[in-house]
Amino acid sequence: MNLFADIRSLIVSSLDALVASGDLPEGLAYNAISVEPPRDPAHGDMATNAAMALAKPAKASPRDLAAKLAPKLAEDPRIDSADIAGPGFINLRLAPIVWLGAFSAALQAGARFGAATQGAGKRVNVEYVSANPTGPLHVGHTRGAVFGDALAGLLDFAGWDVAREYYINDGGSQVDTLARSAHLRYQEAHGRKIEIVEGLYPGDYLVPVGEALKAEFGDSLLDAPEDEWLPKVRVFATDRMMDLVRDDLKALGVEMDVFFSEKSLYGSGRIEEAIDTLKSRGLVYWGTLPKPKGKVPDDWKPREQWLFRSTAYGDDEDRPVQKADGAWAYFAPDIAYHYDKVERGFDHLIDIFGADHGGYVKRMKAAVAALSEEKTPLDIKLTSMVKLFKDGVEFKMSKRSGSFVTLRDLIDEVGSDVVRFTMLTRKNDMPFDFDFNKALEQSKDNPVFYVQYAHARICSVMRGAAEAGFATGGADLQATDLSSLNHPAWIELAQKVAEWPRLVETAAHHHEPHRVAFYLYDLASVFHSLWNKGREVPELRFLQEDDKTGTPARLAALNAVSIVLSAGLGILGVTPMTEMR
Repeated sequence: MNLFADIRSLIVSSLDALVASGDLPEGLAYNAISVEPPRDPAHGDMATNAAMALAKPAKASPRDLAAKLAPKLAEDPRIDSADIAGPGFINLRLAPIVWLGAFSAALQAGARFGAATQGAGKRVNVEYVSANPTGPLHVGHTRGAVFGDALAGLLDFAGWDVAREYYINDGGSQVDTLARSAHLRYQEAHGRKIEIVEGLYPGDYLVPVGEALKAEFGDSLLDAPEDEWLPKVRVFATDRMMDLVRDDLKALGVEMDVFFSEKSLYGSGRIEEAIDTLKSRGLVYWGTLPKPKGKVPDDWKPREQWLFRSTAYGDDEDRPVQKADGAWAYFAPDIAYHYDKVERGFDHLIDIFGADHGGYVKRMKAAVAALSEEKTPLDIKLTSMVKLFKDGVEFKMSKRSGSFVTLRDLIDEVGSDVVRFTMLTRKNDMPFDFDFNKALEQSKDNPVFYVQYAHARICSVMRGAAEAGFATGGADLQATDLSSLNHPAWIELAQKVAEWPRLVETAAHHHEPHRVAFYLYDLASVFHSLWNKGREVPELRFLQEDDKTGTPARLAALNAVSIVLSAGLGILGVTPMTEMR
């Protein structure tokens, strides 16, 4: 059930009737017609722009067209009123019983209520986190992990076939730095004094890696030349860091379908294949980049190299892919990796980058457009920085990382549910201040507590109802007569539940899971308000043992609300609590 889609269908059929009667010309396109909640609830339940969208092609004024359409809409028994407003909007009020149908629809569909068919089974690859395997995940990675995982959950709920993927950046010089840092800890494990010079990784998280190297290799690498021990330590340390990353992700409730190694592209011919594909299309050429704008670095000089013609796809300049000496530019393996994604047959690609990679967006989108011949869209989402605060001051708490707050530190402090929901209360590209004091509050100001508390309260009512002998299962309540729920507070709750299917479609379309978090908070607010009204208005109390007709209706409505809360929290990867401690 999607009431907004249903009413849009009513508008379309009414327009068709006006065309058939000669009141409108034939051949009108309806794709621009929308049905949305009005900005001011006082104006009605829904508003449509149909008259304004069709006025020009129909060669009529919006208000004249609205004057024809509104009476037609009002003929439908679901519509209580259809009023023309402003330049030609039509504000609609629905019969209360129509809204109550949202409760019934939720009970009928169960956990799949609101699940969309938007994706139609098409395959989407969501790549997120993708941190260098040089240490534990930090708070910045945490936001990318939470956002990416929630987006994957949302797209799955909207009907996409989702692949969650992590790109292991293990092909660059940073992994050599990791190996040298781990070798120092290996020496330390053998009792030698070490000095961690600038440029190496100082974190204590490498101490157990050094001890593990000692257990694996004994003293055989202590005095060996670097070209002998570096490849071994590189592989060993990278594997240990990825074990650490997997454990961190698991603690956050994130499970990847694919871990793709950058290193696997080298020596496999995949980079050459991707670049040759672009060359065959005339998109890689031998040339020289123009002199940089503004102040030119002292060491700059024109260099001939292989360049990708990314300006043909909207980039600001062409990009190097291979140097004159044959070495690959850092962009080349990224092209090859995305070529691999395209070749795997995904219908849509989504990359989650940190805000510091914003300059990489245009070239990457250009590469995918060129590789797929513009058949595979790539959406790149940026996650902005996170600052941590405690007692009003910026908070630093990590010792073992060396210089940053780790994901595990954050989870240990407040728990996975709080981390996930709280980080989704801001749009992904907005800077975010994570306040530990607010995150642990048990109040309306703590959104995750407020939403989980709503679900727990409903579960408490259901336990009490079961003890009183009432049926509480969704299947038992599906056929319940809901007509007694005629108080405006119940209608308001039904209206909020009815918004859920539309919210899922909108959030999935825009790739914005934060909309789910906002919606759940609003739904919880309406529920808690109804709970509080029950203290003052006895007939609004949920469990009334002597009311054998009204109580099942109220239980059915609460069950519907719990279905939506549970589904929304599930998308976000947050536990729907059954009781609060």
